Amino acid sequence: MDRRNFIKVTAVTGASATLASCGSPELHLARFIPEEELIPGIATWKPSICPLCSAGCGMIVRVMQGEAEVVRNGEKGLIQMGLAKKLEGNPAHPVNQGKLCVRGQAAIQVTYHPDRITGPLKRSGERGAAQFQPISWDQALAELKSQLDTLASANDQKSVAFLTKPLRGQRHTLVSQFLSRFGAPAPIEFEALGDRVLRRANARSFGREQLPTVDLGRSRYVIAFGADFLGTWNSPVTQNIGYGEMRQGHPGIRAKFVQVEPRMSQTGANADEWVPVKPGTEGVLALGLAHVIIKSGLRPAGSSRAGAQIEGWSAGLVSYSPADVEKITGVKATRIERLAKEFAQTAPAVAIVGGAPLAHTNGMFTALAVNALNGLVGSVGQPGGILFTPNAVPAQPSPSIDKVAADLITAPKPPVQLLLLNDANPVFGTPPAWRVKEALSKIPFIVSFGHFIDETSALADLILPDHSFLESWVDHVPESGTTMTVASVAPPAMKPLHQTRSMPDVLLEVSRSLARPLTPTLPQSYEEMLQSAFGDDFSNAQQQGGRWSDSPQREAVPPVAAANQRAVAYTDPQFDGSAAEYPFHFVPFASLTLLDGSLAHLPWLQEMPDPISTAMWSSWVEINSQKAAEMGIVQGDLLEIASSQGTLRVPAIPSPAIAPDVIAMPFGQGHQTFTRFATGRGVNPISILAAKQEPETGSLAWAATRVKVTKVGSKSGPILFARGMELEHRPHR
Repeated sequence: MDRRNFIKVTAVTGASATLASCGSPELHLARFIPEEELIPGIATWKPSICPLCSAGCGMIVRVMQGEAEVVRNGEKGLIQMGLAKKLEGNPAHPVNQGKLCVRGQAAIQVTYHPDRITGPLKRSGERGAAQFQPISWDQALAELKSQLDTLASANDQKSVAFLTKPLRGQRHTLVSQFLSRFGAPAPIEFEALGDRVLRRANARSFGREQLPTVDLGRSRYVIAFGADFLGTWNSPVTQNIGYGEMRQGHPGIRAKFVQVEPRMSQTGANADEWVPVKPGTEGVLALGLAHVIIKSGLRPAGSSRAGAQIEGWSAGLVSYSPADVEKITGVKATRIERLAKEFAQTAPAVAIVGGAPLAHTNGMFTALAVNALNGLVGSVGQPGGILFTPNAVPAQPSPSIDKVAADLITAPKPPVQLLLLNDANPVFGTPPAWRVKEALSKIPFIVSFGHFIDETSALADLILPDHSFLESWVDHVPESGTTMTVASVAPPAMKPLHQTRSMPDVLLEVSRSLARPLTPTLPQSYEEMLQSAFGDDFSNAQQQGGRWSDSPQREAVPPVAAANQRAVAYTDPQFDGSAAEYPFHFVPFASLTLLDGSLAHLPWLQEMPDPISTAMWSSWVEINSQKAAEMGIVQGDLLEIASSQGTLRVPAIPSPAIAPDVIAMPFGQGHQTFTRFATGRGVNPISILAAKQEPETGSLAWAATRVKVTKVGSKSGPILFARGMELEHRPHR
């Protein structure tokens, strides 16, 4: 889609004015008085923070004078204003160092999206029908205040729930303070493909409940167990920078990279070796490498420092001989021995784990086993190994959404009477067995702060649309991606296009007008709250996009309690469905562009080809080429994928880079309600997942479902490729 048409920034002069006088309906717009002084043709660059994943990359925004279609007092019109024209990486920011991924480039479409909610809405049809009517902000705020006052007068404040995507920085602080002072529980965080297992494992292994910062740039040997660190996992821009340094930054030395996974990811396609492994056995392979290292006397001196977990495993490693590991993982014993010796003898070396290996019922075992392998070779807290961003805010404990849903369904009276919803879509992102839509439908009143109507906000009774990130004060404390202390902050890059309001400021305004005012009182504005948090550095911080240390900070890995330094016994991963009836492992994967589906509404990302298949605007399923030939399947054939939970129909892409007993499908598509660009497009793999969980954290084991595959049609799949391949169908709408 053309950038200029999408953003709707035009100069209405000359011919366009003539068209308006001739009755063109599209140009019957009011002209509003400019809200700021502008210098035509002069660009300014303003800082901001990318909101499209949790990495928190710093941005600079190119702002120039232009005319935009806006909504003022319920009326559409044109106004001259400073408009964001282009997003780039902030060269000064420690996380991304001036680089920006494709998702960050597309973030500008959030602000200019044609289906963005432009003002407050109240439900006018049946719940879930996504039928709303516009109301004023005075009416909307009075409605929210009335709901809160009613609960407070009944001493039922604990029946307020705040369901949100993970928040970091002062937004999390504000939401937590608002709820606490009102008397409500802490916020409930939801993300479809979260990393709760790895955070918990790192707390047990290293005393740090956060994602790691991997020092790729100084590493000489990397083994990644399922982590798509160049594409979607953790802090991809940082990791791409480090990977480039690892490969090309040391003349005469080329580090080696091995990727272990059953389906080749974008990261795996860059590896020197790709090692297919039976799903759920990656931790066994890690301990098999450890067995060889210890037996061969290759353990580095001093590798059992604080945080190294191998001591608790040493006695049991005898059962992880290469021959035994081969039987479990499918990786040849000779290959295990070679990889182990290379890994131990090429220092510094590091092992990374993430993605599907942790989305099994034994995901905690796998995470702890890889941590132990890092401890064995002395890569914890050392250059070229596993580090942790200093002063990062630890992840906050939050109940799993399945537990929340179960309580809502089974309780005689719903324990939640008022739900505040902030940019989370669990109706789309959870398996049907969790019955989240049914549970949320039982809540008497739901308020959404979202920019768009999706499957979850369609259940709302009231929508109070937030500003986009370019129109708001934004802040972030990165969890990983740097060894500097960082707190990002930026003022609005442009004035609001529509009648939206910042969610933090809405909470603050409501807090002051409640019948029982909150005590102690909250700040007057979110800007005031940020100013208080940053203190004397606030002026400089907002100009450069944040505050950070002048140089990397080396924080020692804290000692770990002896009770945590114990081995975890291996248990076979548990799968839904028998191998006899459902012979394939179903391995969904995060889309490079759409991630878990939260970005499917952005057309630039829909239009970007997948780096492996080159498919776009579509769903597809990848199947081993040899297995496809045995089943008479060719590219584009329509397949029925069936689990015990349901079925999907999706076109096939045979691939040599996937194990014979595995099929894979990207997350992201299959929305029933999510703007014109995502609604009704493709299928949602989550809809056939079983409700298996990792037992310690309650995280969804989204790689623990088995399926069967049936060919149901020949070359009838709705799929579009980026270049001239055999099949070229138009995208399904």
